[in-house]
Amino acid sequence: MANESVQQGAARASVCDLIYRACLLLDDEKFLDWLQLCASEFKYSIKAFSPEIGKEMIWFERDNAGLKATIEMLPRHNTDHGRLTRHATVYAVDIDTAAKTASAVTSFACYRTMLDGINSHLDAGETQLFLIGKYYDRISLAGDQPRFLDRVVYLDTRRLDKGSHYPI
Repeated sequence: MANESVQQGAARASVCDLIYRACLLLDDEKFLDWLQLCASEFKYSIKAFSPEIGKEMIWFERDNAGLKATIEMLPRHNTDHGRLTRHATVYAVDIDTAAKTASAVTSFACYRTMLDGINSHLDAGETQLFLIGKYYDRISLAGDQPRFLDRVVYLDTRRLDKGSHYPI
């Protein structure tokens, strides 16, 4: 029983490490490196609930190949070049030892530091809260290192400005 508890603790720590490492790579705009943390069958979506229509909205959905193609197009997108910084706290990690998977819930806040906003001489260097939400991750524990299987980014923020096409 003690050995199983140690193994679960190690699995939880590896899941937290994966989530935090993903945040660092996203902050550094190393999107293809972030994608390397994901399994080939990875699914990614961004969702929010609209109280106005009383329904969940799906803003973005891609599989691994579709997300890679989107990331490769990012240099061609119009953006304000503001830098996004994520602050994340892993709230819960549940391990399914039989399936060799884990699920995790992480709360995050994403800040944007402006480089060239509407009034670049006024906005440059200003940091604003960009969005908040939660990551709902399903993670494979089957290989030599954990890998994301699914990530649902569930936003509380529903009004986004330019630059919001980056993976959150």
